Amino acid sequence: MEFARNKTVRGIDLYYEHHQNSESKETLVLLHGFLSSTFSFRHLIPLLKEDYNVISVDLPPFGKSGKISSFKYSYQNLAATVVELMKSLGIREFNVVGHSMGGQIAMNILLHHPEYAKKGILLCSSGYLKRAKLPLVLSSYIPYFHLYVKFHLARSGVKQNLQNVVYDHSMINDEMLYGYLSPFFEDDIFKALTMMIRHREGDLSTEELRKIEAPCLLIWGEHDKVVPVRIGRRLNKDLRNSELIILKETGHLVPEERPEDVHQLINRFIAAEEKAEATANGSL
Repeated sequence: MEFARNKTVRGIDLYYEHHQNSESKETLVLLHGFLSSTFSFRHLIPLLKEDYNVISVDLPPFGKSGKISSFKYSYQNLAATVVELMKSLGIREFNVVGHSMGGQIAMNILLHHPEYAKKGILLCSSGYLKRAKLPLVLSSYIPYFHLYVKFHLARSGVKQNLQNVVYDHSMINDEMLYGYLSPFFEDDIFKALTMMIRHREGDLSTEELRKIEAPCLLIWGEHDKVVPVRIGRRLNKDLRNSELIILKETGHLVPEERPEDVHQLINRFIAAEEKAEATANGSL
């Protein structure tokens, strides 16, 4: 059974898609990157839903989720919002899959809500970014600052940005262009992004990352220009129970560029962890 709907969680309208698989005990929660949405997983979801229960969330203020100014757009609050959604759906345990910025929110879930998140799959996850500098944070209080944010993000153009995040430029088509252009159609998202500049607390520190005990699979594009492989290697070092896989001839949009490979790697990772858990519990 599949459905898409909005649900009010922690004071904001949260859009999610739920693909239920009655034969699977495992749930994957998909979290997209900056200026993206569930759209970025459209090639991966059809593969994953054959093996798992899949829930894909539009993180506020992106996609079809709310864009109100009263919500706190910090990573820790976004992580708590995702967990609250899962609890409201009666899901007590899940595996979290995060791409780019979504990976940072996934790691916040693994750190702050370990009783709910069993495993993490990080796809070209952001890492080690500091909080916005004070002058930029103070500028966010200037009236109409959201129009500057809109201009800054739109200046280079969606097509040029896509060329920067995919290895094979021939895969850029009208569907991709429209899907990633759609956030620029309304001003509300840029007002909310102004709040995100103000609220974003910076990525998890090395000390915080080393407190994460959940098994993590890191999947990276060899030619990622947005979050270079060196970030993946550093995360692999700081996350005590992690494995790093680097995909050749691949850029930053791993879910778009290599969905079949990502699907197979996730299957292998979850199967291996289930076997390890069963061995530890004396089931095998």
